[in-house]
Amino acid sequence: MNNKKFLAAVVGLGLVTLSACGSSSSDSEGNGSKTVTLVSHDSWAVSKNVLADFEKKSGYKVKVLEDGDAGQAVNKAILTKDNPQGDVFFGVDNTLLSRALDNGLFQSYEAKGADRIKAGYRVDGDKVTPIDTGDICVNYDKAYFTEHKLQPPTSYDDLIKPAYKNLLVTENASTSSPGLGFLLGSAAKYGDDGWQGYWKKLKANGVKVVDGWEQAYNEEFSGSAGGKKAKADRPLVVSYASSPPAEVIYADPKPTTAPTGVAQATCFRQIEYAGLLSNAANAKGGKALLDFLLTKEFQQDMPLNMFVYPVVDGAQVPAEFTQYGPQAKDPETMDPAKIADNRDDWVKSWTSLVLK
Repeated sequence: MNNKKFLAAVVGLGLVTLSACGSSSSDSEGNGSKTVTLVSHDSWAVSKNVLADFEKKSGYKVKVLEDGDAGQAVNKAILTKDNPQGDVFFGVDNTLLSRALDNGLFQSYEAKGADRIKAGYRVDGDKVTPIDTGDICVNYDKAYFTEHKLQPPTSYDDLIKPAYKNLLVTENASTSSPGLGFLLGSAAKYGDDGWQGYWKKLKANGVKVVDGWEQAYNEEFSGSAGGKKAKADRPLVVSYASSPPAEVIYADPKPTTAPTGVAQATCFRQIEYAGLLSNAANAKGGKALLDFLLTKEFQQDMPLNMFVYPVVDGAQVPAEFTQYGPQAKDPETMDPAKIADNRDDWVKSWTSLVLK
């Protein structure tokens, strides 16, 4: 889920960034190579010991290329698909999956362990492998609402009420994965004919739109550690259900309760996938890496590194997730085919409606 790694750095403990693991020598060419290259958005992170264990067992060194926001990374991968930057792409989610598949970004491969993926996350075919999931939701600053003796919003409908005027910041749906997810969530909630009317009301109620998650969460949202430093004045932000546990885990000293909360009826379920890139120079290494992403070791390592939930049966999540950031019980969802049919038109309409 893109850019959540930035949150950890802002609140005092950087995550492991593997932007240059492994060799960049000429042995990275061909299936005989002992270097395998992962292309990802900027939120990729894994514990050093977990990666080292894979490298020791497999004999491959892992090189990671981070290519910005999820949307940017997918678009760049499509443009370079005939001569790809790497062997495996990680981080295309259900909001952008059809774009990647329609452009032939991936070749077929069924990863070992795919039979352990929970039924709700499986996809047809073998072009991509589900790796993690999370919920895009409105987060709120508990201190603000306590101080103003105002109940925090719980639903989409609440956000357009006068009591919450000029309080919400969200991301641009055309440039940001959580921004797009929030748009799709509203379309799932209000339907093809109702979401535009909802956004007209949201705009009239003073919603602020910024380019991406980092700016929205760490500069505009008063409830985050970064927002406090920036003297932010928006107590509502589109972020993730896993953001509150991050605020606890990386705080020093740790608070007894999360300083932020989640409006549970504003959540949209996001699923991230990985796939073997078409024309991958090291397809054999890429397959081994995809197998690794479904191992229990990696799946249980993800939550505290990328603040996402595992998708395989038997993988445990940290207690902080259960306590401070449980998954939404009834999130909005949308069939990938419907996203594919409507996404571009909806984003164009949203841009004209909200930004102009």
